[in-house]
Amino acid sequence: MASRWAYENWEKLNGWPSGARRCQASTLRTRIELLEYRFAMKAIRIHETGGPEVLTYEEVPTPEPGPSEAVVKIEAAGVNFIDIYFRTGLYPAELPITNGQEGAGIVSAVGSDLTSLQVGERVAYTGVHGSYAEYAKVAADRLVKIPDTIATKTAAAAMLQGMTAHYLTRSTFTLGPDHTALIHACAGGVGLLLIEMAKKFGARVIGTCSTSEKAAKAKAAGADEVILYTEQDFQKECRRLTDGQGVDVVYDSVGQSTWTGSLDSLKPRGMMVTFGNASGPVPPLAPLDLTKRGSLFLTRPSLFAYISSREDLMRRASEIFQWIEDGDLHIHVGGEFPLSAAGEAQSQLAGRKTMGKLLLIP
Repeated sequence: MASRWAYENWEKLNGWPSGARRCQASTLRTRIELLEYRFAMKAIRIHETGGPEVLTYEEVPTPEPGPSEAVVKIEAAGVNFIDIYFRTGLYPAELPITNGQEGAGIVSAVGSDLTSLQVGERVAYTGVHGSYAEYAKVAADRLVKIPDTIATKTAAAAMLQGMTAHYLTRSTFTLGPDHTALIHACAGGVGLLLIEMAKKFGARVIGTCSTSEKAAKAKAAGADEVILYTEQDFQKECRRLTDGQGVDVVYDSVGQSTWTGSLDSLKPRGMMVTFGNASGPVPPLAPLDLTKRGSLFLTRPSLFAYISSREDLMRRASEIFQWIEDGDLHIHVGGEFPLSAAGEAQSQLAGRKTMGKLLLIP
């Protein structure tokens, strides 16, 4: 667009006196630069799967909205394990893609059919590729308006992990005062929110983590007991803490390394909720193994099945925002990185060096 404007005006500029031509040419160059800045943006792209080194910080065209879409100027993007799964190829995608599935910012453009949003409104979303960028194009029915009382960064940090903790505790297994839950990675972004929600609904919480610092963070969030899996066998300790009975539910985002111990920590008819692969995918399981362990239940849920409808999305997001406003839920931001440092942010997350949520700031 900028180059076409220059072409159409160049002949006129060349016909003017030399002094005026130099002045106007300088103005032309400035306008071209401004137009190029406006119509290009920085983004983190994946052209091939692999380690953090495949994340490339590059310039791409700024997206334009379709009839029922909006363009969001990203102020903060959440860093999540699902971003790593797409980067490594564990979750397949047609490449190239812009990494990231969670963001918040200001609506900068709206589609021709869109009446529910206006330019300048603050919104947040999850479940749409492309948040590791300065701008993202998002279907309007995936966007949630941010309440005035909640900061944009808080909203960015709350969408994926907050609604994950919500569906896990309110839908997958509805926690109540009669339940004991085992929560792995209890000082991580989802783990801390799971603790707060479990305590909100009266459940007992046993958490696992790797360091005393993380244990203190989990205790501060409300965990009743915390097991350092680097020093103790969490399955044996879990049995001890429950007088040999086991727990009602295990929320396991770690995957491979905690799989067997998690199953062996459950009471008869308990539920194993495996919702992440931080240490790698879990091995195959024969259904008869669940029978042998006491007629256990097993589920492998994902957030996007629980917010597939607009109604589910709005119900969960609205409750999360309300709990934040009421002081029942605290969003823990463990670190902020510039957009160009997405690889470092993912490395820290994968290396379990973080507590709380990581954000990228374009």
